[in-house]
Amino acid sequence: MNYKKALMVSLISLGVLGASGSSQAAGWCESGKPVKFAGLNWESGMLITDLMMIVLKEGYGCQTDEMVGNTLIMETALIGNDIQVFGEEWIGRSEVWNKAAAAGKVVAVGAPIVGAEQGWYVPRFVVEGDAKRNIPAKAPDLKSIADLSKYAALFSDPEEPSKGRFYNCPAGWVCEVDNTNMLKDYGLSESYTNFRPGTGAALDAAVLSSVKRGEPVLFYYWSPTPLMGQVDAIKLAEKAGGIDRTVKTAVGLSRTFKDEAPELVAVLEKVNIPIGLLNQNLARMSQERIDSEKLARLFLKEHPEVWHEWVSADAAQRIQASL
Repeated sequence: MNYKKALMVSLISLGVLGASGSSQAAGWCESGKPVKFAGLNWESGMLITDLMMIVLKEGYGCQTDEMVGNTLIMETALIGNDIQVFGEEWIGRSEVWNKAAAAGKVVAVGAPIVGAEQGWYVPRFVVEGDAKRNIPAKAPDLKSIADLSKYAALFSDPEEPSKGRFYNCPAGWVCEVDNTNMLKDYGLSESYTNFRPGTGAALDAAVLSSVKRGEPVLFYYWSPTPLMGQVDAIKLAEKAGGIDRTVKTAVGLSRTFKDEAPELVAVLEKVNIPIGLLNQNLARMSQERIDSEKLARLFLKEHPEVWHEWVSADAAQRIQASL
């Protein structure tokens, strides 16, 4: 083999020449290094993580692994490249992330969820009624949080009937503090009890039971979640200049992985699930008691129109065959 031919072969093997799509992705994975993911403990995070792991494993021949821990531990592991991917990072919610991002130790790419939101909600039948269930509209003029001062009796607290009840987050959650401040800011502290369920599951149960009985309920919640795939709710408008409720999600990457595996980053940064479809699948996870990996494979089978946009044509064929 002459020098020029030998050099070209070497460059191709290193991915410098002649590489595109799945052949580029071979760089990190063929080296024997697994792609380690944060094992997230909320439903959308679990589903998105499993989708990414299956795509990289079946489409690009990567070894994948998962490290379980709370958000703080996982973000710290990402900083040190002990894990490479945090599948659903809510940008701006964590000081650990904020400081690491500012220092260039972690990088946010893509937008796995567009349309994620949080706020104060009431069931749609409270405002619009429900003819099928013979429920009249009890607050047709309720549009915003500022309107709630007129409707305390409608959301009457069973333990303190002279006040309405607002279902806040459990104590200790970041959103609980924000919501408590909003009650004060809107002048609602005297007319509504600030009810904090003991757990997220207790909050879900309170909302679902009220909706099933056709009773008014005022609650804080966020999306994507299984509950918002089961409940038809209206988000109440907030006044300008209040607490910033903007939600931006991204795929969190270690700086090392971002720099050394651009071919895989190009896949992960395209991962996105429409919010409505995501809520539907999370509701299915809850109602049918399906674990996230099984649901991820069902999603890939049923919605190729979504994930084919993330991967090369060759990778799509391999993923499809694995299903």
